[in-house]
Parts: sequence; C-alpha cells; structure tokens
Amino acid sequence: MAGRLEGKVALITGGASGIGLGTVELFVAEGACVVAADLQDEKGAMLEKRFPDRVRYAHCDVTVETDIAKAVKLAAESFGGLDILFNNAGHGGAPGNVSEIDAAGWDHTFALLVRGPALGMKHALPEMLKRGGGSIINTASIAGLQAGFGPLAYSAAKCAVIHMSKCAAAELSPQKIRVNAICPGLIATSIFGASMGLPREVADQMAARMEEIAPKIQPIPKAGLPDDIARAALYLACDDSLFVTGTHIVVDGGLTIGGRGSWDPNAPNPILDALGISPEQAEQMRLAMAAQQKG
Repeated sequence: MAGRLEGKVALITGGASGIGLGTVELFVAEGACVVAADLQDEKGAMLEKRFPDRVRYAHCDVTVETDIAKAVKLAAESFGGLDILFNNAGHGGAPGNVSEIDAAGWDHTFALLVRGPALGMKHALPEMLKRGGGSIINTASIAGLQAGFGPLAYSAAKCAVIHMSKCAAAELSPQKIRVNAICPGLIATSIFGASMGLPREVADQMAARMEEIAPKIQPIPKAGLPDDIARAALYLACDDSLFVTGTHIVVDGGLTIGGRGSWDPNAPNPILDALGISPEQAEQMRLAMAAQQKG
C-alpha cells in the first residue's frame, strides 16, 4: 500500500531534532523525499546516512534569506520540485516581560519565528506553482492563543504566525496552495532548555522532566511528544486535508480547554474558594438543589 506522501517532496526546517526530526522520519515512512534544513550539521549528516535515497540535508539559518533559497533549490535539484513546506525551525525566543524588553532579542525572535517562515513561503511558492499546488505548514504555539505559555516576544511572534498563515492562505489557496498552522502544547523536546542557553545535556534532562510532569497537568494524561505534532503535520501535508486551509490545529492534550477545574473534579474551585464555600458544602448545596428539582 502506497504511503500518504508517495511521490511528494517536502522541506522541513529544524529537521535534525525534536519535532522536525520526528516529522522527517514520518514523512519518509509515508513515501516522501525530504530536505531537512537545520544548523546541526552532524545530525544532518546522520540523517542522510539513515535515508540515503530519501533525505538531503541543508545547512540553513532561517534568519538568512539566501540559506532558505538554497534549501528550496536543493529540494528542486535533488528530488525534482517541492510539494510541502514545514516551517518548523525555532526556539523559545528572547526572555523577559514588558519591562525587560530588549530590542535586539525581540528582533531576533521575530526574524527567526515570523520572518523565517514568511521567506520560506516566498521561496517555496515558485516551485509549488510548477507542481500545480502544495501545502505549507507553519509551527505556531498555544502561546500564540493564550497568555501564560511563553515569554512575551515568543508569544507575540507565534500569534503573528497564526494570522500570517490565514493571510497567506487567502492569497495562495486559489492557486491550490494550502496554508495552515499547528499550535503545539507542552512537547517533550529540548527546545526550551536550549533557548535558555543551557548545555545540551541539561536541556535534554529538562525534556525528560517535561515528559514526566505533563500527564499530571493536562486533561489527556500523556506527555506530548514530537510524533504527536508530526502526525498533525502529516494530515496537513497529505491529500486528507485537501479542503483545509487558513486554520490552525491545536495539539496540546487539552491544556487550553479551560482551568483545571473544568476537567479535574478534584481541583479547587476558585469561585467557591473566594466565597468561602468548602467542597463539602458545595456538594450539599448541589444535592439539595437536585432534590428540590425532583420535588
């Protein structure tokens, strides 16, 4: 049975580790040829050795437009074109709140997380038009939907990615190029630790810790893994989503459903707490109301 991406060519930025690596592996398993673009040359070389006929590695800093153009060119020269672009490269962005904004850090965050995907779309467009269409997937975040899930610069940038994807979809969908975004929740990767400047081994330990605690703080009691995002990317990349464009898919284990009290019956209720009503009193009130309704 042919894979869902048989005959397709994909470019995945940030493709040497984390979500990007998981997506490279899944796309190859589904029949695609892939250009993995990243700054981790050693890991990129290993990918080429693992998949000698299906993967090419491009050294690519997505804040440098010529690097993006070269990665797209590599896809065309190596595999004959480009059907799928997954703008996934990123990090946790500049730290700090409103009073601590640093202009250089802010600009770099937006150059990486917003301008990079925008230029990726720009350079992918001509190759996709030659193929009669394509799919563009941009990695956003739940931090772009709600406050409290990331630093200010990162959150603002990811919000921009969501809206940019809608605007690009409006422009490109008539040309049979779909554009969508994925909003991951807490995913067990080393991105957060690495963006804080921590050594790789410490960042990896943070990822392991995230895998341990995540099931305890979200409705679906499992850790979010790179494969969870890769499967969402596969859906948006393949023909299963031919009628889907200009939207975002939230993949967060239900973390943004609502406050903990909305899904955890044992969680304290902030409203009852403020009113000085204990859980026992609340239950008595509920039973009394139920009895009254029956009567």
